[in-house]
Amino acid sequence: MANHEYMNDGQEMEFEEVDIRAEESHRRSSSSRKSGSGKKTSVKTRRNRRNRQTARIYGVIIMLVLIFVISITLSVGIIQVGKDMLGLEGTETLVVFHIPEGATTMQIAELLEAKGIIRIPKAFVYFSRLSKADSGYIAGDHEVSSAMAYEEIINELSGNSIAEDQVAVNVMFPEGCTLVEAAKKLEEAKVCEASKFLYYFNAGNLGYSFEENLPKNAGLKFYRMEGYLFPDTYTFYEEMEPDAVCQKIYVNFDSKITPDMYKRMKELGFSLDEVITLASIVQREAANEEEMPKIASVFWNRLKHPAEFGGKLQSDPTTKYVDDVIRRYETLQNDQMYEAYDTYKCKGLPAGAICNPGIDAINAVLYPEKTGFYYFYADIDTKTTYFARTLEEHNKNIARANGEYVEEDEEDEEGENGEDSE
Repeated sequence: MANHEYMNDGQEMEFEEVDIRAEESHRRSSSSRKSGSGKKTSVKTRRNRRNRQTARIYGVIIMLVLIFVISITLSVGIIQVGKDMLGLEGTETLVVFHIPEGATTMQIAELLEAKGIIRIPKAFVYFSRLSKADSGYIAGDHEVSSAMAYEEIINELSGNSIAEDQVAVNVMFPEGCTLVEAAKKLEEAKVCEASKFLYYFNAGNLGYSFEENLPKNAGLKFYRMEGYLFPDTYTFYEEMEPDAVCQKIYVNFDSKITPDMYKRMKELGFSLDEVITLASIVQREAANEEEMPKIASVFWNRLKHPAEFGGKLQSDPTTKYVDDVIRRYETLQNDQMYEAYDTYKCKGLPAGAICNPGIDAINAVLYPEKTGFYYFYADIDTKTTYFARTLEEHNKNIARANGEYVEEDEEDEEGENGEDSE
């Protein structure tokens, strides 16, 4: 019994030791799991921290880029305003600028922009207000250029207009006048020297829309801008700058050639320069406005059927232009140019206009009559023009105009009346 009890006590002690060890093992295992979970939490926290730092860096970079772009934009804008205010990229060419009665500063600024004098109207208005010049602008014509700084423009527009400073002169350029004749008129009226006018007018490139339709190369032209002085009465001033004189004439021509006229030129397959050149011949050939469309038809018929006449227009005024203008004012002999203008020698249109045609001659070329005529002969004394389809008819018309007897027949009468044979 004693031994049995002893063994039981020993077993109980053994079991207790096992339980203690198991409990300690469980605690260690539990502690280990907790320790592992803490490590996982710590890694996740660090990862989140890194993501937040990366996001902040990207945000800073984007903000810096935005600041840089805004700074560049502002600096470019400031530079452009500065250039405009100082007139750094402008030209010295003077422009006659008109201020209407009662115009506001904003309206004046917009007109200056339209003329190409300034580029930023709002900047001009702000500068004008800072200069306290808003109420000081004087209506009338003023001479300004895009090379002027705002301050210079304001001073010019606030000073006396051209009309108040100078003597006004009216100069009338008749239809069919040449540039040489026009230059002489200007010099006689004390507007500007003839030689300077011819230089500036033919230099061109004054920024008017019609200039975009002109040939880039003058070729064999004598005066590059012959034909572009629109016949009219102009108001100039004594001792004007030649380029200002030219601008008044250019702007008038620009306003006369309408979009519908350009559309018609395209339909005919003719350029502006070709229309003006042919119109100048019609202007010099016609005895009156009524005959112009019929005379234009003769030249159009010859241009359309070049094989029948060797492609030659055979117009006397072109030969006269060579003798009276080119040979007289060309410093060096130029046989190639003489031939390029003389339509008895050159084929098709001459190298350039032979005078400055009026609107009736231009419209006659754009809208000629439909006829079968290839010849005409003008009686200078009676101002009568005889039209013919054949050379035989033409010779009879010449005899008739010279007072020689010609047997009348039905065909001749039809030719005189200008009825369409087609």
